[in-house]
Parts: sequence; structure tokens; C-alpha cells
Amino acid sequence: MKLFITGHKGFETLLFHEIRAILRDREARITKRYGGVEVLGGIECAYRLCLYSRLSNRVFCELKQFKVEHEEQLYQAIQALDWSEHLSASHSFAVSATLSRSNMDHSHYASLKVKDAIVDQFRERVNSRPSVEKQRPDIHIHLNIHRNQASLSLDLSGESLHRRGYRSQHSGAPLKEHLAASIIAHAGWTRKAATTHRFIDPMCGSGTFAIEAAMIAANIAPGLDRNYFGFLKWLQHDVELWQQCLQEAESQVDSSAKLLILANDYDSKAIAIARANAARAGVEELIQFSHQDIANLQFEANQRPAVIVCNPPYGERLQSEQGLASLYSEMGNSLRQFAPASVHIISANPDLLHRLRLKRVSKKAIKNGPIDCVLASLEIELETTPRKPASETRPAESGTGKIRDAQRESVTPLINRLQKNARHLRRWARRNEVSCYRLYDADLPEFSFALDVYQSEISPSLYWYHMQEYQAPRTIEADKAESRIELARRAVKQVFELDDSLLYCKTRRRQRGKRQHQKQDSQGELFQIREGQASLLVNLSDYLDSGLFLDHRIIRQQVFDTAKGKTLLNLFCYTASVGVQAALGGASLIINIDMSPAYLSWARENHLINALDDETRYQFLRADVLELLEKPKTYGIDRCFDLIFLDPPSFSNSSKMQQTLVLQRDHERLIEQSMGLLASDGLLLFSTNKKGFKLSDSLSSRYTIKDITRDTIPEDFKRRSGIHHCWEIHHREKL
Repeated sequence: MKLFITGHKGFETLLFHEIRAILRDREARITKRYGGVEVLGGIECAYRLCLYSRLSNRVFCELKQFKVEHEEQLYQAIQALDWSEHLSASHSFAVSATLSRSNMDHSHYASLKVKDAIVDQFRERVNSRPSVEKQRPDIHIHLNIHRNQASLSLDLSGESLHRRGYRSQHSGAPLKEHLAASIIAHAGWTRKAATTHRFIDPMCGSGTFAIEAAMIAANIAPGLDRNYFGFLKWLQHDVELWQQCLQEAESQVDSSAKLLILANDYDSKAIAIARANAARAGVEELIQFSHQDIANLQFEANQRPAVIVCNPPYGERLQSEQGLASLYSEMGNSLRQFAPASVHIISANPDLLHRLRLKRVSKKAIKNGPIDCVLASLEIELETTPRKPASETRPAESGTGKIRDAQRESVTPLINRLQKNARHLRRWARRNEVSCYRLYDADLPEFSFALDVYQSEISPSLYWYHMQEYQAPRTIEADKAESRIELARRAVKQVFELDDSLLYCKTRRRQRGKRQHQKQDSQGELFQIREGQASLLVNLSDYLDSGLFLDHRIIRQQVFDTAKGKTLLNLFCYTASVGVQAALGGASLIINIDMSPAYLSWARENHLINALDDETRYQFLRADVLELLEKPKTYGIDRCFDLIFLDPPSFSNSSKMQQTLVLQRDHERLIEQSMGLLASDGLLLFSTNKKGFKLSDSLSSRYTIKDITRDTIPEDFKRRSGIHHCWEIHHREKL
């Protein structure tokens, strides 16, 4: 028999190893395929997979492969099978179909053609026909057509194997059991681990994680209590062999193990549902349930290391759900008591994972139903565990993307330059307590990219590398430019011994209009870094820029040094890193203004992680800055400010704005209007990164202007001194 077993997308490797363990003593050939695992084996293999596999959701037995380009060809291929080998006219059956990249593109119509072919065959032979039953049919037939290649199978599972039978109730939006089991396997929880570790779910809901963990520890086959499979009425079903498999599974159950499985929830109704589900699964006595708030979570002291797995509540993004952000902070604080521990969290809000303040080991994108999520694995170390110095800790080489000998000569100058820059800038960064800096910036013309290094504040031994390719000129062939940047990526990985999870690569093309802040990805995770006195958040995957302009480091320090007791108007605030530094420097009032709700939410979060939560002092206003400067009182701005920071985009024609901004043309008006909101003895800091920008000469006749560009270019940007221009602008003293 040719079997194809599917599981939850993203866990195919774990599924492969599980199947290999289940069929260890059986004659079977097991191969990992795209989307699942293929098994060549006897009918007992199929029974054992349906009975023992925790990670599977379907077991298909292939009946036939054939080419199909139109409906008549499909009908004839189905008619060619002798269906009396599989079912009789008294049986019920159902047909499902999945189609992709094929001439036939309507799955419901394809399934109807299969049904018609089967029914017509029975009518012709016995003048009777099997009935169609969508819910729990005797036989479930599945058709898959990809690129006009069809595979027809019996679904021996009948319905998804995640339906174990114990969960008749649930609270909220629970995980399917096979997804929960996949996450538990990913976390490393096994029968052996259950003898040395404790398992904790601090937000258990209907108890799926804890129940699955207990069933693993007690060796309870997940299909043991199911009363429906797709093979039970199949004419080739071996009843005696199936009963032997069931008896064997029953005999292997071990409920005597001394386990420590802890399940908690703040909702007493959820705990009641979880207990009832555990009782139906036969593991109620193996789980300790508790009803506590996550902020006050307490369990009896124990020396066993913990495996913590949880599925926190989902919510809207942090701009509209600050309660969820607080929940993640409370959870991180509470979980630290269980050190040493590994933590595995499935989250639809990866932008909140930084609030746990735990060391992240890995992450992978998965789906929970239709919801895009991240499975993050983190560590909690004992406080007594000495931490290696940052310079000694390096991630393991992934073994992929190595430089071939034929390429080595062309890339050697880049490797040498990266090593030289790293030696110099690491020393400089340590001396000046700089944790994020630019390491390379198109130093060699043939390798035109920028490389920034970000050190994690939560795990100081962890560094992320942010690589931005500058778009090649049109004179360079696209294939050549692409191969060159790929070679550069490999060189960066080799020099700094990186795996793919620590290197983020992007292409910096000329940005215009709506594209200038367009997302490049949607991973959503924010990493916490340190700058001076401030904790700040960066996103290395989703946007072209990370959320922190490293070349403004000295400017932000100047704001910090001069802000005490002063008021700040932060125009085009972006993620408000300037506002955070002003607040930490003692500013009495800060108003951060931007047009983007996403950036304003990020700005709020930057303030909150620094405990800057006084809404009367730290304010956020969504507004078109051009409109606001023309009519400030309309937006509630009816005072002058001691400090104004003005760092506008070079160009913007966002649909949210009433006007188009062209900085070279409009900067004089922007500065004049901003000066109208500046106190008589105040300071306006005006900055731009527009290449070739020239400040209007007429401004110097009305204001005192000092070019501080040279003084604000940090050491790591001196190789590219034109990265920005900056001026201090004051009102002229009245005579």
C-alpha cells in the first residue's frame, strides 16, 4: 500500500520522525515529501498510523495516479477502477477534491464527476447505488490534481485525526489537538522527558496542551478512544488485525508514572472544562489544575527543569489592545520563577514577544486555523548561571550557502574589509557603550550594501545583522547584481558565523510615494535593543528601515543632554526614539506627531517599555504635519516649545496627506512654520538625509543657523559622511 500522511504545515520533519518511530519494527519504506510523509507498507502500517500518530491529521491510501486534462478523462479514469473492491451499493461515501495549477479548477465540480463515475458503475452492474453522506461516510474518497496529475486515494482516517474524542467542550479558540501535539514535540516533551522535567501551561484554556502532554507521558495512543475511522466499513478492512492493534495499545498504557504536569487559567469556567476534557481522556489524575491570575502565579517549589508551553489570548495590534501588552509583561515576569525552563509560545501578536524579556532561541511562522502566528521558543536561565561575554558567543554555522572555491578570489577583498571594520568598530563600540552600529557601508563599489549590527538588550550575547542592498545601477545586468549580493550574503554569514535566523536581507530601492513606508514582510516581531539610557524596539524584517536611524545617535544624545525641564515638539516622529531620549532626559512635555498609526503605536510601545506612561507628559498625535503647521490650533497646539525636532521625509505624496511634500522645494516653509511654534530662546533641530540637499540662503537672514552636520556624524558612519545634514536654528535676538 502507498500511504501519504499529512500533518500541520511546518512540522513535516517532526512528523517524519514520529512515523519512523511508530513503524520502527514494521517493514515499511518511509520518505519525507512536500506536504507530508510517504509510506510504502502493509495495512497494519495504516492502522498503526491512525492509532498512534499524534502529529498526523490524515492518512491517505493511494488507489491510482493518472493524468487528467478535462472532465471526461477524469470520469473515464474513475470508471476504470473496480469499486466493488472497496464498497458495496449499501455503503455510504463522500468525495473531496483539491486542485491546483490544472486545467480543471473547480474542486466541487471535480468531486461531482468522481461521484457520478462511481454511482454509474454500480448502477450498471447491480442496478443499485451507494448513497452520498457528507458526515462520517463509510468510505471517504479524496482526489488531488496538481499540474494535471491526479492522485485518487481513500482517506483511511475518515475525519481529521486531531479529533481524539475527549474534547466535547472548549473555551475561546482552542488549538487543534495535532497542532498542540506538534508544538509539544517541538518543545522536546517525551515520555523520557516526563520523568525528569515538569510541564507547565500557565494559560491552559480547555486544557489541550496539558492533556496531550499527559497522554504522551502515560503512553495513551491518541486514536484509542475514537469510534470512527475511514477504514472500519472498507471491504478490505481486517477486523481481527485491527482488534489486535487496539489490544496492544491498551496494554501499553502506563498511568503509574510520577508526573508533574501543571495547568492553570484565570477563568474558573475554563478550568472546569479542562478538567472534564482530561477526565474523558483518562488523564485527570495526572494533571494538577489551578485557578490563578498569571501575574500572581505560584506553584509548589520543585527542582525539575520546566517545559512551558502556552497559547496566550489573541488580540488586536498593540495600538488598540494595550491590555494584551500588559499581559505579556506579566507573563514574562511570572515565568522567570520556573528557571531553568524552556518556553514555547504560539502567538498571533509577535510584536509583543519582546515584553516577555526572555532570551529567544528560535521562531517559526505557523498558522492556527486562518490566523497567522509565530511559534517562539525562549529560555529562562538560572540567575546563578554565568553569561558568556558577547565576544565569545557565536551562533552555529548553518552549513548552507558556503562560498565555493571558484568564487573565493572575487569575494576575498570583501571578507578582508568586513574583518577589518569589525575589529575597529567592536573596540570603538565597547569603549563608547554603543550596542548597535553600522559595520559596512558600500566600502567596496562592487559590493554595494550596508550592514548594521544590533545587540539584544534582553540577551546581550545575541546579535542580529541587518543587510540592505543598494539597488544596482541600470548599467549592471540584473543577474550579475543578484549573484554579487548573494555572494556578499554568504561572505557576511561566513565572517560572522551566522545562521539564517540572525541575518535579515533587504534591497534599498528608490522609494517614492506610497512605497516609501511599504511593508516588505509581515513577521511583526520587535527586538529590544539599548541606546544610552533608553530601551528601544527595532523590526528587522518588515520594513526597509529598522525603526531606528543609527546615524542620528549623536543627535538623540544631544536631545537627552538638553531636555531637562523643557518641552519638545517631535515632528514626523517615526517611532519616537527622539521623544524617548527627551523623556528620559527629563523633558516636562513631549508631543510626538506622525501620520502613520502603525508608527505611532510603535512610538507608544517605545515609551511604555521605558516606563514612560504619563499620558499628560508624553503625548501622541496622529496628524498630517504639513496641515498641522499651517493650522496648529486646529490640532490643539496652542503653545510654543523649547525644543522642536524636524526630520521630514525627502518626498511624500501619501494618500493620507492633503499636500505633496518635496523637501528641497518645501523646506523653507516647513522651517518658518516650525519656528512659529518655537519659544524665543528655543532650539529647532532640522535634519535630512536627502542627498545633495541645499539649505535656502534666505533662512540665514531671519534666523541664527549653525551647521552641526560634521559633529553629528558618528564614528561608524564617517566612511559615508553625507548620510545626513543637520542644523541648529535659533530665533535672532531682538535688539
